Amino acid sequence: MPDDNSLGTVIVTGGSSGLGAAVAAAVEADGGTPIVLDLQPPPNGFAFREVDLARPRDAEAAVRAVIEEHGGVDAVVTAAGTDACGDLLDVDPDAWDRVVAVNLLGTAAVVRAALPALEASRGRIVTVASTLGLRALPAATAYCASKFGIVGFTRALASELGDRVGVTLLLPGGMRTHFFDDRPDDFKPAADQHLNDPADVAQTVVFALRQPDGCELRELLVAPATEPSWP
Repeated sequence: MPDDNSLGTVIVTGGSSGLGAAVAAAVEADGGTPIVLDLQPPPNGFAFREVDLARPRDAEAAVRAVIEEHGGVDAVVTAAGTDACGDLLDVDPDAWDRVVAVNLLGTAAVVRAALPALEASRGRIVTVASTLGLRALPAATAYCASKFGIVGFTRALASELGDRVGVTLLLPGGMRTHFFDDRPDDFKPAADQHLNDPADVAQTVVFALRQPDGCELRELLVAPATEPSWP
């Protein structure tokens, strides 16, 4: 982290909507500079680089361009995510593949490209999995595959990096975002289901980024009190 105790430059994937947008706003409110990687520009005017995270080499190039432009990076939060609900044989194969590409391969690509700069700054990484990275449900094979993958990737990464770069795995439960808007009704939360405000979850990301050097918040599960996908 920077010497002035600010969060510094923070790359936020998926920072134009949902949890990513809430994280970008929380980073700015805490004195940091969020840089959004997304397909759409953020509505709040944050610095932005357009990239399709389903294309790992493009994602890596975007991260390197941000690092060059800003003289480094202090943290990465991989909040981008997508889904394709339905039984395995009912989901279009390209849509299924894209879920894994965006959620898992995009996460790995962004982290890979940022890692040399993060080691130089002794920075931090927060990957975003899901409670469905711990518990599997039907009609969610793509999403569970990607989020279980993020759990394994992040745990292995933390072991690999030791004290060189901070690594936190965030496991959020249901949140009130537009993530569910395009789903068939059968795959939307029930009308009476409690969902967390993404702004509240974003504060836990800032808390993870604020941990002192050598103190690791390795895994953080944040869910509504009545979360149906946990435990």
